[in-house]
Amino acid sequence: MNLFFLFIGLALLVFGAEIVVRGSVSLGKKLNVSLFAIGIVIVAGGTSLPELASAINAVLNNHTDLAVGAVIGSNIANLILIMAATSFFAPIDKINQNQINQAWMNIALALMLILMSFFLIPFNLYFGLLAVLVLIIIMFFQVKKGVVDVSDVSEKSDYSTLVSIIFIILGIFLLVYGSDLFVNSAIEIANILKIPEAIIGISLVAFGTSLPELAVGILSAIKRKVDFALGNVLGSNIYNVLGVLGISSFFSNFKIPSTLGNQDLYFMLFVTIMILGFMFFIKRLGKIYGLIGLIMYFSYIFYIYN
Repeated sequence: MNLFFLFIGLALLVFGAEIVVRGSVSLGKKLNVSLFAIGIVIVAGGTSLPELASAINAVLNNHTDLAVGAVIGSNIANLILIMAATSFFAPIDKINQNQINQAWMNIALALMLILMSFFLIPFNLYFGLLAVLVLIIIMFFQVKKGVVDVSDVSEKSDYSTLVSIIFIILGIFLLVYGSDLFVNSAIEIANILKIPEAIIGISLVAFGTSLPELAVGILSAIKRKVDFALGNVLGSNIYNVLGVLGISSFFSNFKIPSTLGNQDLYFMLFVTIMILGFMFFIKRLGKIYGLIGLIMYFSYIFYIYN
């Protein structure tokens, strides 16, 4: 039953995020906000609203291990589940320098988290402010270079001002309620199985919040439209660390649990280096990467539960 409520909560999170995005884009157009500015906000925050809402909910309820685990698990899933599944169906052979730069940023952020874990440096207001500032700068240049695809922003439907505001309010309500249901169900599952919340976060919660991206990735691969898939995944990982953890740290001080610091952060660093190696030396992500990635992901999940 808890698993059922977990996915109901996830569905509410995804639907809430979608109508918040639609309402925000429509209202932004009504207020004559540039599509460029809307694009930065939507691309930077819209696709990660479910992760952000659930992380803030977990932090506010003193379940910070769940929040940190979900972010690290989501980054791992993005690299060796979503990208592996995507490249298995359709090879990604248009590797550009910016994607390689994004991979280096991911490595730098993984090293930063490892150092924060080793020296017991907390996530706090100062970290949050600096992280969000760095994220805004990164996203600004990503969108300005045309690396992040914001073309779908102009294609979103226009609604009246009243409907746009109703969408935003309803979406926020669904995000709040959905995150509450999602997080509480995850906590109950952790208690029933007597598994640390960090492990549930890095596996079940991370997998759940990655399902929409996984579906989009596979659908893009089937349609042979994978040009932005790699950049979007690498960009999402950057947002998870700087955006999700950064904004969550506004609400409470917390540290990386030792459970994650001892092995999972190093695994995240390893898979990031691995994907960079494929990009830099082989210059494509194809069936070989897909097979290796999928085997690694499911082996990793099996390992942490045993």
